[in-house]
Amino acid sequence: MSELFNYDLAFSRNIGWVTDAEQQVLKRKRIAIAGLGGVGGEHLITLVRLGITKFNLSDFDEFGCENTNRQAGANVNTYNHKKLDTMVDMALAINPELEITTFPDGINADNTDDFLKDVDCYVDSLDFFALEARRRVFRLCSEKGIPATTAAPIGMGTAYLNFLPGKMTFEEYFQFEGHTENEQYLKFFLGLTPAALQSAYLVDPTKLDLANKKGPSMPMGCKLAAGVAGAQVLKILLNRGDVLNVPWGLHFDAFQNKFKKTWRPGGNGNLLQKVAFKIAKSKMGI
Repeated sequence: MSELFNYDLAFSRNIGWVTDAEQQVLKRKRIAIAGLGGVGGEHLITLVRLGITKFNLSDFDEFGCENTNRQAGANVNTYNHKKLDTMVDMALAINPELEITTFPDGINADNTDDFLKDVDCYVDSLDFFALEARRRVFRLCSEKGIPATTAAPIGMGTAYLNFLPGKMTFEEYFQFEGHTENEQYLKFFLGLTPAALQSAYLVDPTKLDLANKKGPSMPMGCKLAAGVAGAQVLKILLNRGDVLNVPWGLHFDAFQNKFKKTWRPGGNGNLLQKVAFKIAKSKMGI
């Protein structure tokens, strides 16, 4: 434990935007973050600097050179090191008083219940293509009454959706049942970003390769996503401010200088979403 660290002093610059009492509320809350790569690492660092001290963290992967452009923990000193271990060390270097429960095998059917134990909010950071694990986590969040938020890095912007207890669920919004794996990926993407603000400047659409589970990502999108997720978590935990739930969402794109508040009643069952799905399937040959 560092003798130099003092919680109240470390987070004193938060005061003014939050009260002293609210900062103490944040201190006592527990956040679950699944995945510590592009957005997950940024989410963790943002929430640690917000003053949250309790985390359930999962990741099974290692950093590689290909992660350098966007992942908070990726650098030449961490290549081939576990993302989970690296990000825990980074978090503890900010606040050595953190209480962290780790899940080094990632999220699976055997540990998801423990992963969500005593959690006040879930922040989704799983790999885009980890739909089975994502569906399991969101289903359990709904059953346990745990608020869940996802802020996706989309190009040079971010799109976010909240799933609050007792309201429209992840499955009701995305509607994956009865669709092939690639169709589910497409429905997930279209559901995340119904405004599609990023579509105007994707210079090489072939890099979005669903079949090989690859897609482009930018550092700006990850940074913006972490900021948006942090604001949503704060509002959820402090019960302060307007928290949107699907089918409402927001999308901000820094390249396009555009911001959209989206509304898709019925989720992917909405007529606009069905049309977008049909067009995208045709273009991608799914």
